[in-house]
Amino acid sequence: MSKGEIERCVHKSLDSYFADLDGSDPHDLYKMVITCVEKPLFEYIIARAGGKQLLAAKYLGMNRNTLRKKLQQHDLL
Repeated sequence: MSKGEIERCVHKSLDSYFADLDGSDPHDLYKMVITCVEKPLFEYIIARAGGKQLLAAKYLGMNRNTLRKKLQQHDLL
């Protein structure tokens, strides 16, 4: 899946979200999207890295301590 395909998935999901609002205003949209994307991303990458946090952090382009903090926030430790 290319970057463009991921972007299309996000657009499609947002279209569905706004359709489901049925005219209501969205609330905390940024936080909702980031939370929905981060947890499955971290779950997948940790599994892909064989549980090795240092390797997972490298894949994600972030510091291992930052990854640990995010994993704790999502109850993945």
